[in-house]
Amino acid sequence: MKFFSCLLCAPLAIAAAGAVAQSAPLAETVSRAEDRKAVAVTIYNESLALIREERELNLNAGRNLLALREVSGQIKPQTASLRSLSGARLTLREQNFDFDLLTPKKLLEKYVGKTVTVVRYNERGNTETREQATVLANNDGVVLKYADRIETDLPANARIVYADVPATLRERPTLVVDLDSDKAGAQRAELSYLSGGLSWKADYVASLANDEKTLDLAGWVTLTNSSGTAYENAKLQLVAGNVNRAPDEMPQVRAEALRMAAAAPDSGLTRESLFEYHLYTLGRPTTLRDQQTKQVALLSAARVPVQKEYRMEGAGNWYMVDLIPPERGYKRAVEVFIQFDNKDGDLGQPLPEGVVRAYKKDQEGRPLFIGEDRIEHTPKNEPVRLKVGNAFDITGNWKRTDGARISERVSEQEVAIELANAKNQPVTVRVVEPLPGEWKILKESHPHRKSGANSASWDIPVPADGKTTLSYRVRTQL
Repeated sequence: MKFFSCLLCAPLAIAAAGAVAQSAPLAETVSRAEDRKAVAVTIYNESLALIREERELNLNAGRNLLALREVSGQIKPQTASLRSLSGARLTLREQNFDFDLLTPKKLLEKYVGKTVTVVRYNERGNTETREQATVLANNDGVVLKYADRIETDLPANARIVYADVPATLRERPTLVVDLDSDKAGAQRAELSYLSGGLSWKADYVASLANDEKTLDLAGWVTLTNSSGTAYENAKLQLVAGNVNRAPDEMPQVRAEALRMAAAAPDSGLTRESLFEYHLYTLGRPTTLRDQQTKQVALLSAARVPVQKEYRMEGAGNWYMVDLIPPERGYKRAVEVFIQFDNKDGDLGQPLPEGVVRAYKKDQEGRPLFIGEDRIEHTPKNEPVRLKVGNAFDITGNWKRTDGARISERVSEQEVAIELANAKNQPVTVRVVEPLPGEWKILKESHPHRKSGANSASWDIPVPADGKTTLSYRVRTQL
């Protein structure tokens, strides 16, 4: 019987050892930022970017648990893709994004219900005392249970010592990939994913010449990285065009890139066509640090011809005449616009959406801010129109001088608009009046132009230090 027992013992021991081996946790292979061999960042607007990293990995044949550290803190894990560049076949089992980062607060929260060591320092005796305590809670403050008492918070001379860091806490954003590899050893792999937290926008400076007939335009790209990760020596690309995105947890976000203008010679940005978009590549590597804003020169154009326009536009509900005291009329501002065609001077390039800030020099040559406006994506050969503010020396006054109701739906209104010019040179003011329903001008002091189905416009010359009155009578049918 003893001999028989020994024969049974060996297989049982081998089986038990195998079960222990199978139940042992798989050790992680850690890939850090220094394992990156190349980084490419393609940025869209509205906090979206495509990140591509080439990393040197050391994998086992068979199953691997790979911890890819220093990925973006705003990675979209469902978009992550890992492929070998060395010919190995990688088969994904599972992936997890660990974003519960190690902080003193998080560490204390993970130790609720566990034992810690509280160390108190005695300044008089220059000594330390240690005492075990259980963390009962960590809400508005820590609650500690000692062997003989319960205390809240810690005195100034005390600190908590922990036995270790829980495996669920990471010091850096980490993508953990469980995969199979058909080859062992060092190999290069590409990790790509979409991420939030990176964005860019265009800003312009327009310098108006003294005679206000031309301007110089400079453009900048402003990059912002708040993704939680830095990208060292990255190849930077910007995609131009409106990229459609399916609605998700952020339905209002548009992944919208800019139709960027071709770069100035010293900007280093080159442009190429990509599908229905434009792709712009910075010709040199650049570093995008976390929580950093970086500016890159976009374009420079000189001697761009510009036109200046004074414009007074009426309110859409002007026909509600009972709201306007007829004896005083209604004061209206005269707006100032500047316009240039995206084809003259050094332009003729697609311009990105952004804010244009206009400046003009005073008599001593100091540039002063005169206004700003936002432009939409503007292809080449299209006009760019900027509202810079309201004229100080040019004013308007709108007054109803007569009115009659012809029928329930038809009425007539007579209007007088007085324009005053306090400048020492004549100006022309474009007056635009919204007209409801079907309308017809019955009489007028100046010829009008039908500028839209429900609007008429007049170009009214106003002499220097003088006034001009535009009057018209209109019949409308609602």
